[in-house]
Amino acid sequence: MNAIETRTLSKHFRDVAALDDVTLDLAEGRVHGLLGRNGAGKTTLMKLLTGQIFASSGEMRVLGGNPVENPRVLTQTCFIQESQKYPDGFRPLDVLNIAEGLYPAWDQGLARELVADFRLPEKRAIKKLSRGQLSAVGIIVGLASRAPLTFFDEPYLGLDAVARRLFFDRLLADYSEHPRTVVLSTHHIDEVSNLLEHVVLLDQGKVAISAEIEELQNAAIEVSGRADEVRAHLVGAEVLHLQELGALATATVHAEPGSADRARAAGLQVAPVSLQNYIVHRTTAAATAPVT
Repeated sequence: MNAIETRTLSKHFRDVAALDDVTLDLAEGRVHGLLGRNGAGKTTLMKLLTGQIFASSGEMRVLGGNPVENPRVLTQTCFIQESQKYPDGFRPLDVLNIAEGLYPAWDQGLARELVADFRLPEKRAIKKLSRGQLSAVGIIVGLASRAPLTFFDEPYLGLDAVARRLFFDRLLADYSEHPRTVVLSTHHIDEVSNLLEHVVLLDQGKVAISAEIEELQNAAIEVSGRADEVRAHLVGAEVLHLQELGALATATVHAEPGSADRARAAGLQVAPVSLQNYIVHRTTAAATAPVT
């Protein structure tokens, strides 16, 4: 069963197409990565799916229904935004108390553990929190809500590497014990690659990729060696990236059956391509024409 279904979903802001004919099926009970450059449409898509803005055209179903003004869907959905806003007079303790009443599956014990883990000063005014502490508030709400569908939109701005790792570890552990559907938007792709099961890549408002993580991890290879030998090997290949430095060259190409063996037979070095580098190459420019 799918937690999210969209069909030719579009959102226009005046003459700007933030989303353009997006058709997606996101299965329930999985962790989906929503990737793309700034302005690709990720936040717009999540706001549509949580009923915060209206679509210009197309259809969407979330947990079996239209999310717009639908209490049944919205009470099962938690959306943690990149720049979550709270009243200045609130403290983290107030936010958590309100969240407990909003989410039917709220786990107060988990919330208390996470407050301690993130060393969050829960009685300090929200307006006096650091950027990282403010992010921790959202993370705690998102995890402790145990909502059947949880969106995290770049939830860890300002967190150091240790705190980001803490978030990823706690998300994985709690997801394993209490499966639900998670949609995670992030630029720290390699840090979350072991969490993701399915990836959606948005580029200029369109779906560039919707694929299983295993498929993407084996989608490309990097070949390197003498520039003339690399170029000779690339003839007819779909090249994602080519860098030459003097007499040497390194290229990222789409992997085809036997392509790694052929590269090694040609005397070239072959290395895997990380998910982050693959996504970067797919979004910095379209694949180049085959080398001739």
